[in-house]
Amino acid sequence: MAKDSSDVKIRHEDRGDSGRYVAEIAGSEHSGHLDWVARGEGVRAATHTLVPPAIGGRGVAAALVEALVADARSQGFR
Repeated sequence: MAKDSSDVKIRHEDRGDSGRYVAEIAGSEHSGHLDWVARGEGVRAATHTLVPPAIGGRGVAAALVEALVADARSQGFR
């Protein structure tokens, strides 16, 4: 899943039993991310979110969580 807005692009790196959502900010060398791991059949748990101060205050963490929730709805995991 990729979410695009004028400032933030989110891409998902699926590694099977784990993954990472990466938020890239237009015009910035900094990025944020949300890591997840599988916790049983059909369950993914967010384990870590990082948004560097240089790109903080722009709703990046919320966009990362929204991407995870959108994928849960469309792919049927909890």
